[in-house]
Amino acid sequence: MTENTLSPEDQKIVTLARSARARNEVPEGAAVRDETGRTYVAGTVALASLQLSALRTAVAMAVASGARSLEAAAVVSGAEALPAEDLAAVRDLGGAGTPVLLAGPDGTVRSTTPAA
Repeated sequence: MTENTLSPEDQKIVTLARSARARNEVPEGAAVRDETGRTYVAGTVALASLQLSALRTAVAMAVASGARSLEAAAVVSGAEALPAEDLAAVRDLGGAGTPVLLAGPDGTVRSTTPAA
């Protein structure tokens, strides 16, 4: 999948996730879009007492801000696949069909997976 095949809204969350990763110098950046079009952006949380992936952090931010559903999610990472726990967090808020885009550090989307 190339950047040209993404909708402008999906390209935006990939760009936001990439920016979060670079700005915070963390292994992953993530962004989610809720049912109203609002976006929530996060990076990996790595504290001694708290470990959260960027995607689970972005979902938590959306929930804490009152989001009732998700339209899409994006993660920028060097990983080849997303952990089941990350997909479960998206599924819990957005449903099984919510698309999760996985992009490499350069922002190129490598896969789109439903949160099923």
